[in-house]
Amino acid sequence: MSIRWKIVLIVVPLLLATLLLTGVSSYFSASNGITRVAKDFLGFKSQELQNQAESQWRLLVDNNLTDKPEMVSATQAAVEGYARSIVRSATELIVAVGEDGGIRMSTASTAGRPADSSALAWQGGEQAVVAGLVKGRSTDLVTVTMGGKARVAKGFWFEPFGWYLLVSEERAVFYDQVNQIALRTGIILVGAIVGGVLLVLIFAGYLTRPLTRVAGTMKEIISTNDLSKRVVVEYHDEIGALAQTFNLMVNGLEQAYREIKGFALKAAVSRMKEKKTKELFQQYVPQEVIDQVMKNQGKVVPEQEVLCIMFSHITNFSDVALHIAPDELVQSLEPYFKAMVDTIEKRGGMVDKYITDAVMAFFGAPVKKDDDPLRSVLAGIDMTEALREFNRRREASSQKPFNVSVGINRGLVTVGTIGTEDKMSYTVIGDPVNLASRLSGLTRLYRQDLLFSESLHHAVKDEVDCRNLDKVAVKGRKEGVKIYTARRRLQPAEKEGWGLHNLGMTEYYVRNFKTAAAYFREALKVMPRDSVAAMLLERTQKYTRNPPPAEWDGVEILTRK
Repeated sequence: MSIRWKIVLIVVPLLLATLLLTGVSSYFSASNGITRVAKDFLGFKSQELQNQAESQWRLLVDNNLTDKPEMVSATQAAVEGYARSIVRSATELIVAVGEDGGIRMSTASTAGRPADSSALAWQGGEQAVVAGLVKGRSTDLVTVTMGGKARVAKGFWFEPFGWYLLVSEERAVFYDQVNQIALRTGIILVGAIVGGVLLVLIFAGYLTRPLTRVAGTMKEIISTNDLSKRVVVEYHDEIGALAQTFNLMVNGLEQAYREIKGFALKAAVSRMKEKKTKELFQQYVPQEVIDQVMKNQGKVVPEQEVLCIMFSHITNFSDVALHIAPDELVQSLEPYFKAMVDTIEKRGGMVDKYITDAVMAFFGAPVKKDDDPLRSVLAGIDMTEALREFNRRREASSQKPFNVSVGINRGLVTVGTIGTEDKMSYTVIGDPVNLASRLSGLTRLYRQDLLFSESLHHAVKDEVDCRNLDKVAVKGRKEGVKIYTARRRLQPAEKEGWGLHNLGMTEYYVRNFKTAAAYFREALKVMPRDSVAAMLLERTQKYTRNPPPAEWDGVEILTRK
């Protein structure tokens, strides 16, 4: 930005501040004044109408005529007549509405029609808004739209008729003068801005002309690399001193220019290459890994760390892939992966790799946090919620939804750069990685989106609602592991059902199968469609009839996963 425009930006706001504040103050003062007038005007009419209605009703009460429908109708007609008599302009409107927002009386009614007939017709959601005022028995000054026109209104509830009476005037009528003030103020401000800018530009141009010539000479030297050019010294003032100093500087730089140019070029090229390299690698690994790789001359020494490993895959990927073209499948996977990866990285996880439709990630490296276990479980919950939103968009486009499973395990693994000198990858290896993958595959059997291991449960059980689903020995492992799922929040019935189910699992592991079956049966009463409770109930009933061997420790042997 030029100095001339900087002067404009400094001077013009100072000149216009007072005018702007005066205009805004005038506008709001007028607006507040009109609002007070509207409140008093409509409040007076509303009170008069209320007094008239109460007076008419007292006549019925005093004469014991309140149970005569024809006399009540006559009284309502009298109130309507009084309402019409206090209307002083074509834009005023008094209406009476019932509990449902339906019009019972209106001064906009066509002459000759019954009192409950109206020439006023609700538009859009107007009736619902008015019904809300009726429900709240509002007596405040409100702005409400009736018949397509914004109106300032004040109302009251008249219990004997079951009417909510609104005395109103078109908002535009009340605030017409205020709008004119705003318009005139805007015109004056625009004129002042234009005039002020022109005057300041002329003044600033006179002040900055010598500086412009100095800048022009500088640009010419830069564009032509001709250090023999000099600035003409026009005035004997600060600007002239600046020009003279510039000429002295150029004399000193002229001799060393070639060497400086070559050095600067090499430095700039080197920095650009380093920046591009970092930006490229940040698409594959986090900045922390890049820093470690550069610090250790290309390698992060593998170390043993306790991490949380996550596997997520699309369980119906083959079915989806059979029904759409390959390019469409790729287009579908891109937003899916983005939704999943964004969720993982938001919780501090690192995406390790993509395996066809699967995502592998881990928490705790290269940056370790105390709450990595909780972060990993919350990321799994977030992923299932993000998937529901993703599937809503797919179903809106008549596309088949994705079914996703998430498996998480916590254990001691080796993490670092693994591979050969020609090709290395920052990743994790170890048996806990395999178990995380197996857990992801078990989700279909237990009809859960998220499963995690017992080691992870110990770290998060006090932070989220967890449910023990089973104790299994997956393929490739002899020992059993308890598996769990979790939710961010539970409905009351679910919370009760999960509690009963967990009590049943406790009895199940100690071979109290009848007691366990009772708990599972109670859980099914509050969660009738819960497949896991149903499966465990069937299993405990089977073991009640045919107890397992003495060495049985609650483990179910799974051969598929």
